[in-house]
Amino acid sequence: MTNLPYIVASYAVTLVIAGGFSLGAWIRLKHARRQLAAVDPRGRWQ
Repeated sequence: MTNLPYIVASYAVTLVIAGGFSLGAWIRLKHARRQLAAVDPRGRWQ
């Protein structure tokens, strides 16, 4: 029996968590840009 399944699973969990954090940051960035565009009508933040 090798440790390969545990290593692959740990990498998969790490990638899923990192992807979730990245997706959350991207969504928060879009939301912040929309809020900024509502406050600053010059339109540079789109």
